[in-house]
Amino acid sequence: MVARWYRLNKSRLRATLIGALSLVAFLIVWHLLTKYRVVFFVRFTNVPSPLDVYDSFTKAIHDPKFLMHILLSCRRIIFGFALATLIAVPLGLVMGRFKLIHEVVFPVSEVLRPIPAIAWVPMAIMLWPTNEQSIVFITFLGSFFPILVNTLHGMVLVDPVLVRAARCLGARETSIFREVYFPASLPHIFTGLTVGMGVAWVSLIAAEMISGQYGIGYFTWEAYSLVQYADIALGMIAIGVLGLTSSLLIRSAGRLAMPWGRT
Repeated sequence: MVARWYRLNKSRLRATLIGALSLVAFLIVWHLLTKYRVVFFVRFTNVPSPLDVYDSFTKAIHDPKFLMHILLSCRRIIFGFALATLIAVPLGLVMGRFKLIHEVVFPVSEVLRPIPAIAWVPMAIMLWPTNEQSIVFITFLGSFFPILVNTLHGMVLVDPVLVRAARCLGARETSIFREVYFPASLPHIFTGLTVGMGVAWVSLIAAEMISGQYGIGYFTWEAYSLVQYADIALGMIAIGVLGLTSSLLIRSAGRLAMPWGRT
């Protein structure tokens, strides 16, 4: 039983082991660079060591304010990302299916898409009455366009043979959309969701640093302003862990939604 389980999970265990070793190597290199204050193009004289960051972490987890920063950032991500998903996925599906809607919406989206979310901060402050709403709006924008573009790309790549086969079997338009277009586009949709989540975190942190009063981005910027170097690294690590967890949740949802894609 154990041998069979090992054979089935050998590649996954190997990937986990290599990943753990790479993290350990990273921590060792980080420790040595900060211990000896290496200066070689990049200065490590003021960079906190892993132990300094760990000490900061042990203090932060007992500080309700730090937990509040994390919870507020997570709430903003959930609201902004969920709103972007609810709008971008149906819009991308409709744009890919109906030429007129594509011709109307696509030029506007292509003009707005290259604008960085950070450039929207002044406009968002003018558009929305509170900082909270403006930050959620910026997070929404950061995730909206990757989801829309990938959904549209998935619709474009649907095999027309499948569509013709469904029509020959007497399927109606709604059935074709539900049974052919949507399942065929799901891999691209989840790719867009994964990319969109990453951009959403980038947009959120930038917005919190500029106009926020709470959130992990604000915590990191405040640590820099107060010359608390260990807290800067702690904030960065927290952002990385939160982003990684978000992406893993989306990938898990994708595996559940697309059981045919499992190997």
